[in-house]
Amino acid sequence: MFITNILLKKAKSKDIMVVLESVVSGHQFVKIRERLGDKIEMLRFDPYIQKMCLYRERKKIRSM
Repeated sequence: MFITNILLKKAKSKDIMVVLESVVSGHQFVKIRERLGDKIEMLRFDPYIQKMCLYRERKKIRSM
């Protein structure tokens, strides 16, 4: 193995961007979380139904 292969390795990012989706209406928004953290579940105001509801992490979009 050449020394250039070791020096040119790409570092992993600390954060990732994920999509959170409303359990009730399907409204989505984007949030940034730590790569090693747990999946996000949060209560947030849903503009479609005009009430607070649960949002769950649906999928990873990209690394930050």
